[in-house]
Amino acid sequence: MNTGFETIDYIVFIAYALLILGVGLWMSRDKNGHQKNAEDYFLASKSLPWWAIGASLIAANISAEQFIGMSGSGYAVGLAIASYEWMAAITLIIVGKFFLPIFIEKGLYTIPEFVEKRFSTNLKTILAVFWVALYVFVNITSVLYLGALAMNTIMGVDMFYAIIGLSLFAAAYSIYGGLASIAWTDAIQVVFLIFGGLATTYLALDTVSNGSGMLDGLGIIYEKAPQKFSMILDESNPQYINLPGIGVLVGGLWVANLYYWGFNQYIIQRALAAKSLKEAQKGIVLAAFLKLIIPFIVVIPGIAAFVIVNDPEMLARLGTEGLLNIPSDGAADKAYPWLIQFLPAGLKGLAFVALTAAIVSSLASMLNSTSTIFTMDIYKQYINKNSDDKNTVKVGRITSAAALAIGAIVAPLLGGINQAFQFIQEYTGVVSPGILAIFLLGLFWKKTTNQAAIWGALLSIPVAMFFKVGPKGWANGTSLESIFPNIPFLDQMGYTTLITVLIIMVISWLQNKGDDDSKGFLLHKNTFKTSPSFNISAFAILLILVFLYAKFW
Repeated sequence: MNTGFETIDYIVFIAYALLILGVGLWMSRDKNGHQKNAEDYFLASKSLPWWAIGASLIAANISAEQFIGMSGSGYAVGLAIASYEWMAAITLIIVGKFFLPIFIEKGLYTIPEFVEKRFSTNLKTILAVFWVALYVFVNITSVLYLGALAMNTIMGVDMFYAIIGLSLFAAAYSIYGGLASIAWTDAIQVVFLIFGGLATTYLALDTVSNGSGMLDGLGIIYEKAPQKFSMILDESNPQYINLPGIGVLVGGLWVANLYYWGFNQYIIQRALAAKSLKEAQKGIVLAAFLKLIIPFIVVIPGIAAFVIVNDPEMLARLGTEGLLNIPSDGAADKAYPWLIQFLPAGLKGLAFVALTAAIVSSLASMLNSTSTIFTMDIYKQYINKNSDDKNTVKVGRITSAAALAIGAIVAPLLGGINQAFQFIQEYTGVVSPGILAIFLLGLFWKKTTNQAAIWGALLSIPVAMFFKVGPKGWANGTSLESIFPNIPFLDQMGYTTLITVLIIMVISWLQNKGDDDSKGFLLHKNTFKTSPSFNISAFAILLILVFLYAKFW
């Protein structure tokens, strides 16, 4: 395949790679003979300013699953998929106001550590093992696969070599340097990410308008594909199963966003590394602002690709190369890499740099967070309780390398997945409702007990799987099929969260019943203070009523 890469494109990419590696390795060095301790390696010495936190949050978040997967969903679904991004901006403000003060006050290294302080070591271990498995087998693996897919489509690089190349690039500066190297390089990566992404958006819309400019192109894609700009899908829309109408605004998408931005180690770890709570909150506000513009970088190009592919005149203007690796309804994730092929010299290199920056920055973040959880919550808890700082950092580096190796081995097995962004959200959604229920009740309801939280974590999985496979399995062909139809996965997440909250509350109530000192019942070590309390029962009932009203009336 003729990639169309010219000398200037290679120069742009090589300059980017040298810059990131140079900054990363510079930040990795031991300063003035000071040997890195656990706080240096895992929390960047708690020295990050607000702008580095905000940039790093976006760099960690925007990865191949957004550039490739969300553009693919833009092609298949339309602008409605941007609900993930715009609602995330609101979620970030909630996290900064209500969750972050508690986490920073407790001096946490990891999110599972909160569970230990609030509930028990046993529950912390359960969640730590889960998170390590999720990051390695879902997040790291999918980022490597989608990144390699992009390199294969754009440059014709073999998938195997692309996975190895991305792995080595991320490993070169992140494994040795830890979070400091990652966060400071993220501040650079996010600039490439945004401006390179905007270059692709401009080209796509300019192509649609036949050179008349970006704004004319935006008007044309709205005229040619108005259905792609519906934000609330009705049940007649074939994509309703992915974005179930008003249920997106009052149901499961809140579960996905609150879990991801509030209780996800590789996201919240940046805020935990802030100089102060105020710096962390300002960083979160910056990230919320940047989330508002992300759909213009990753969703609009997918819609433009849909219009071009389905308009013979526009497609003909691209020549014979326009027919190579062309996206389709069954291969929507090819949309973004396909568009990059038609960028002019120089801009093509910049757009490819943006995509690479998104992949490598997210990969580095996931590796560091995986090693943080394993080292602090599993290794130091069960394997070597007396591990000194030197050994702890060494184990963290080894864990990062092992996670990367496993991800690289498993990544090729993801071949054939369409709309990878939706795939990742759907399977993460099996476990996130239970975790969200535990954290929300642990933060805001002081009577939540340890046993209730453990039962909630364990039972949330079969509850989620019931909604997911029931209509296709035991309910199929039975009377249950009419009761449990094929439920959109965001609705499944909403139902699972509400049921898990109910399970935890009932078990907690049964345990608290008859206890005279109910106000402080089973607060871990009697030292943990919940957030300013409100009537969680009334809130849960109100949430259920709003959700049911929106879905059925």
